[in-house]
Formats: sequence, C-alpha cells, structure tokens
Amino acid sequence: MTTTVLIVDDQPLQRLGFRMLLEGTPGVTPVGEAGHGAEAVRLTAELRPDVVLMDIRMPGMDGLEATRRIVATGGRTRVLIVTTFDLDEYAYDGLRAGASGFLLKNARPEELIAGIQAVATGDAVVAPSLTRRLLDAYAHQVLAPAGLPSSEDPRLRQLSHRERQVLIAIGNGWTNTEIAERLVLSESTVKKHVTRVLAKIGARDRIQAVILAYDAGLVRPRN
Repeated sequence: MTTTVLIVDDQPLQRLGFRMLLEGTPGVTPVGEAGHGAEAVRLTAELRPDVVLMDIRMPGMDGLEATRRIVATGGRTRVLIVTTFDLDEYAYDGLRAGASGFLLKNARPEELIAGIQAVATGDAVVAPSLTRRLLDAYAHQVLAPAGLPSSEDPRLRQLSHRERQVLIAIGNGWTNTEIAERLVLSESTVKKHVTRVLAKIGARDRIQAVILAYDAGLVRPRN
C-alpha cells in the first residue's frame, strides 16, 4: 500500500530534497508541494494525502495554524512536523495543535521515511521519553495552571481505574514494556488498555494522550 505525502516548506531546495528522497522510496509517493500554510490547507483538502510533512516557520500562515486547520477537519490526514532544533518550542506547539510527531530537518533519510510510515499507520513518531522531555521543557509556558482538578475534564470520567493508571503511565513517558512491568500486566494487555484509553479520550496517538495527562493535572513537569 502506497503512502501519499504532501511536502510543505517555504524553501524550494528543501522541498526538492524531500521530493527526491520520497520519489526514490518504494511505497511512498509525494503528491504535491506547498510553500506556505494556506496552500498546505488547500492542497490537503484537495489531495487528501496520508501524511503532511509540515515545516513550521513560513511567511503568512505558518505551519502551526495550518496544522490546526488540517486536524480540525477530522480527516484521515496526519501531520508530521519537521523542525530545526531538537527542543524547539514551536515543535511542542505543533504537537498541541494536533500533529502526530516531529522530526529534525537533518534526520537521516531512513529516519524520515520511517517517521512518515509510522505516522501514516497511526503511530506517534516521537519516542515516549523524548515526548516527556519536550513537555517538561515547555510545560510551564503553555499548560493549564497547576492545581486544576483532573475530574473537571469529562474525558477522564470515561476511564476505568486501570485505564487511568495507564494514562498516567503514558504521561510519564513509559513504554508499553515499562507499563507492563510496573503494573504487573502482560504487554498484550497493556496494548489493549492503551488502545481503549486513546479511543475514550479521543486522542489520535500517544503524544496527544501525554498532553491530556499534563493538562488534566495527572502528570506534573519535572524540576
């Protein structure tokens, strides 16, 4: 099955590099290019790609606003942000806007392809530990005020006690293996719990679940 990709970057040479890489990769097909956010939103609605490879800093509508608009449509297209710096605050804002992950622009070709394919299948590109590190770095700037009762978020009321434990574990950046060990469960059971948690809270992937765990006060930034 072919994964279709829309390339969004305001630098023509960068777009060319991405396109050449994708065209030379079996199972991945670039279906269009955009040089700014508004064009990205329009082409996404027109082409309905599996993945949008989204730059952030662009003239006019930037990648953050474009990501919000694309995700808000509720379509199947997923957004993979490409950024220059490992802990760029813009990458964090992009994840909050609904992106399914982020990669560095200097990522190795195989990493970029693997990231695109992972996002296309519904996985998050950022490893749980990196997600936690990113959130810890910028949580004090953008997250909900400390002390907000988690019960105020109606999505959490749908979770069983065990599912709430799993959400907290996800928020702490634990892998499925770590969750299984600490909660004394099999990995297959953990996977089922994770799937149910994501469905109940309406999260597209683990990254969105981590953000909810922070926003709801279930997890706090490390000092």
